[in-house]
Amino acid sequence: MSLIVKRAVFLYSALFILIIGVGLVLGAPFTVRLCVEAAAYSLIALGLNIQWGYGGLFNFGLMGFVMVGGFAVTFISTPLNMEFWNSDGPFMLLKVIIAAMFGAALIIGANKLPRFGIRGKAFRAAQIFAWITAYIIYRSQIDPAASYIEKTSTFVGGLGLPVVFGWVFGGFLAALVAYIIGKICLGLRTDYLAIATIGVSEIIRALIKNMDWLTKGTLTVSPIPWPVPKPQDFQAMGVENSLSFILARASFLVLVVLVVLLALYLVQKAYGGAWGRMMRAIRDNHIAASSMGKNVKSRQIEIFVLGAVLMGVGGAILTSFAQIFDPGGYQPINHTFIIWVMVIVGGAGNNYGAVFGGIFIYIIWVMSEPVSQMLFINLSAFSDGFGWGAIPDIESRSLQMRVFVLGLVITLALRYAPKGLIPEVIHQQKDEDKAGIK
Repeated sequence: MSLIVKRAVFLYSALFILIIGVGLVLGAPFTVRLCVEAAAYSLIALGLNIQWGYGGLFNFGLMGFVMVGGFAVTFISTPLNMEFWNSDGPFMLLKVIIAAMFGAALIIGANKLPRFGIRGKAFRAAQIFAWITAYIIYRSQIDPAASYIEKTSTFVGGLGLPVVFGWVFGGFLAALVAYIIGKICLGLRTDYLAIATIGVSEIIRALIKNMDWLTKGTLTVSPIPWPVPKPQDFQAMGVENSLSFILARASFLVLVVLVVLLALYLVQKAYGGAWGRMMRAIRDNHIAASSMGKNVKSRQIEIFVLGAVLMGVGGAILTSFAQIFDPGGYQPINHTFIIWVMVIVGGAGNNYGAVFGGIFIYIIWVMSEPVSQMLFINLSAFSDGFGWGAIPDIESRSLQMRVFVLGLVITLALRYAPKGLIPEVIHQQKDEDKAGIK
C-alpha cells in the first residue's frame, strides 16, 4: 500500500469520525442534512477537478453551471402552471422559438458565405446584418410574450416530471452551456480564460435573475419536489416527527451518495485509461501534444463539458434538497471560491482528494459559525465578568469567522500540503518500459 493510499484511508477515517462527532453534538437530523449538502458539493468539486486537475482549465464560472442545474431541476420537477397552459402563453412562446430558429439560421447562413466566394468587407457586413436582424426578430417576439406571461400567469411553471429527470437535465443543460462557452473561450490563455468564465457566470446569473417569465426571478420558486418521501410523508405513516426528518434526509443522502459514487467510478475509469493519459499530456504540455497530432481545443472542450455536467447535477441536487430556487441566493463565495478551496485542499488531479475536500471543507465552512459563536459567548462572559465589557454583535462576528477559518485552512494546506491532502498519483514508467523491453 502506497503512502498516498495510506494517507487517503487515514483522512477518510478521520472524516468519518468528525461526522460522528458532529452528530453526537448537534443531532442526527442536522448531521444528515449536512452530509447531503456536503455530498452535493463534493460532486461539484469533482467536476472542477476534471476541468482543472485533469485539463488545467481555470474555470471561475462555476456558479453559472451550478445555477443552470438549479434552474433545470426547477423547470422539470415543479408542478404544471395551468394558468399559463390555459392562456395564449404557449402559442406566444412557440412564435419566440420559431423566431430564434430563424435568427440562428440567418447567422449560420451568413457564416457560410465564404463558400460562395463572398469574403472581406462584404462578408463582415453580411455577418453584422444577420446578427442585427436576428436580434430584432427575436426581441419582437420575446418582449410581448414575456410581458403577457408575467401579467397573466406570473411565470411558465414546470413540467411536473420526476426530480431525477431534473438532475439529468441539469447536467445536460450545463453541458450545452459549457460547449458554447468552450467554443468561444477555450482558445484563450489561462488568465484570460479565468476572466472570461467569471464574466460568463455573471451573465448567466443576470439572465436567470431577470427572466421573471421563465424563472420567477427574485420571487423564488417553492416548494420543489423531492425524489424521495419527505418528512410529512413519513409522518403520515405514523412515524414520530424527529425520526421522520432523519428517515427522509437519510433517504435523500443514500440517493446522492449513489450518484457521487457512480460519477467517481466512471471518472476514475476514464482517467486511468488512454483518454486520461492524453488529457494529462495536454495539461502538462499542450504544445507538445499538439505537435503529436492531438486536437488540443477539441479535447479541452470535452473535459470542460464533462466537468460542467457534474456541476450541473450538483447544483440540481442542492436546489431540490433546499426545495427552493432563489436566483438571488447564488453568491461567488459560496458557489465559486469555496469549491476552489475544496479542490486545492483535497488535491487537484486526484478524484478521491476532490471528493474528500468537498466534504471536509463544507463541514468546516458550516461548523465554523456555531463553533465561533460558542467561543465568543464564553469569551464574552469571561470578559464581562472581569469588567471589560461583553463582546458586541456575536452573531454577525461568528458568521464572518467562516471566511477567516476558510482562509486559515487553505493557508495551512498550501504551506504543509501544497499539492493537496491527497495529491495526484503519478505513475512512473519502469526502466524496462522506458528501454522498450517487454
